[in-house]
Amino acid sequence: MTVRQPPRFSQMPRYFIDLHDGANYVKDDVGFDVPDADAARARLLGVVARYARDLSADEDRQDLFVIVRDEANRILFRAHLSLDFEPLETA
Repeated sequence: MTVRQPPRFSQMPRYFIDLHDGANYVKDDVGFDVPDADAARARLLGVVARYARDLSADEDRQDLFVIVRDEANRILFRAHLSLDFEPLETA
């Protein structure tokens, strides 16, 4: 299946954010235009922060792996968010 790219009117570079939560992998085939890699990094941090807000209280272990790729498919940034919940015995 071929994903059709939206027309580009921007001269800004295009970046892509891929997500993997340990069970599901979502590859960004559309991307987003921002002025530079620093702006792409900021968007990556926003994705991680939104995911952290939506963590489930029902799971003891949750992981998120996020990468930012450029138009040449080079990985520029990688982030890993991990929650490991352990109940502790109290005396």
